[in-house]
Amino acid sequence: MPTLESQIPQICGDEEAVAATMAHSDPVALPNSDIDFGKARAAFSVALHMHQPLIPAGGGDLRTAAVIGNLQAMMENQGTGDNHNAPVFEWCYKRIGEFVPQLVAQGKKPRVMLEYSGCLFDGLVSMGATQVIDLLRPLTSNPAYSRCVEWLGAPWGHAVAPSTPVQDFRLHVKAWQNHFAALFGHEALNRVRGFSPSEMALPNHPDVCYEFVKTLKDAGYRWVLVQEHTVEECGTGYGLSAPHFPHRLVAKNSSGEEVSIIAIIKTQGSDTKLVAQMQPYYEAKSLSNVEFKGKTVPRLVTQIADGENGGVMMNEFPPKFLEAMNEATDSETPAVNVTEYLEYLETLGIGEPDFTAVQPSMQQKIWERMPNGGGPEALAKIIEDCKQHAQPFHMDGGSWTNDISWVKGYDHVLGPMEEASALFEEKITKAGVPSSDPRYKNALYHLLCSQTSCYRYWGEGQWTDYGRELCRRAIEVLKNDF
Repeated sequence: MPTLESQIPQICGDEEAVAATMAHSDPVALPNSDIDFGKARAAFSVALHMHQPLIPAGGGDLRTAAVIGNLQAMMENQGTGDNHNAPVFEWCYKRIGEFVPQLVAQGKKPRVMLEYSGCLFDGLVSMGATQVIDLLRPLTSNPAYSRCVEWLGAPWGHAVAPSTPVQDFRLHVKAWQNHFAALFGHEALNRVRGFSPSEMALPNHPDVCYEFVKTLKDAGYRWVLVQEHTVEECGTGYGLSAPHFPHRLVAKNSSGEEVSIIAIIKTQGSDTKLVAQMQPYYEAKSLSNVEFKGKTVPRLVTQIADGENGGVMMNEFPPKFLEAMNEATDSETPAVNVTEYLEYLETLGIGEPDFTAVQPSMQQKIWERMPNGGGPEALAKIIEDCKQHAQPFHMDGGSWTNDISWVKGYDHVLGPMEEASALFEEKITKAGVPSSDPRYKNALYHLLCSQTSCYRYWGEGQWTDYGRELCRRAIEVLKNDF
């Protein structure tokens, strides 16, 4: 295969050390915080999502082309389409490493959350863009800057949770942690407490959502970003009455088992202008604090957006970010990071059990018909009944938009993806192949690359061809190596 084992990043083999790192539960943000929460009426958090897929484009023949990062492909073909944006994209990936030290040197208190896919990390390193990683590294290791920047975990291959086999999604989560620790160290990984799902995709099938939340909790995450319209209040099915406050995402499976995690609500749809123009700051300025459990607590406005896509993000974000961070410093509406905010609430005696319980949208229709612990067969029958008699209803999951399905129309991609997944389960997981085995690493890399959401976002054409080709390679590796 074109991809050599020596070129594959450290996405496995360090699971025990990673688990030990993530098991540490001491506060990691508040002890180093310089935010006066007692003064705050409301606060705001912004996150930048960064991603480029890995594609078989390092050569003219699709079946033999090397797997390279899409940014590299853009750099090498800047005369095609929008590829002229490639140098600006690269700057977007490193510019927070310039902005934060600049603001700190001015006595300001900037805050930003960063979420980079494993695919992007790999693509940047393989194309030699090490200056990006070098500028990001101080944000994770220098206490003067690390208090300002919170890294968020993500699926390594930018896989969408509702339609990725649950055992594979767990592999994506672990692979990202392994890769991040290899790049930035275990001390930095210990401070990664929040999780950002690709495409804000939340499974609403009860058994899939249960495995999703259990995967996050088992991996040591304390909270997850959730799109507002993808959840409903438990017991009523109503929308959220207090979106600017943490909630508790409850996942119950068909056997009656429950697991929960703190949910931070991202309001509104997906629009890079919301972050590029610092809308959360201005919305926070219109809010006041609330009484909760006998305490006066500032509300929190949270947004995430692509950190590089679109002219507004590329051009307007830098001056607006610098301006908002200047104004917000020591004001009644400070910029904060989510873990920092949650750890402050804990000092007030407020934690996960106190938050309003929510569940994925459309589940209320199931639980009104489903006996507790009825089992998978009963659930399947009730889902079919709901599809017939409880419209609107679907089990495709929710994401940042209601306009795109990550399932419908993509059988020609999902079929090969599921075949590769089944082979990995059979030949590696059930066979007990250790993650330290180079063959495991090679097979895992190909499997994770094949499950990137981009191959189902752009519709028919070159991108679905990329997806099918990567699935073919994953299947070939699994058949030939094991």
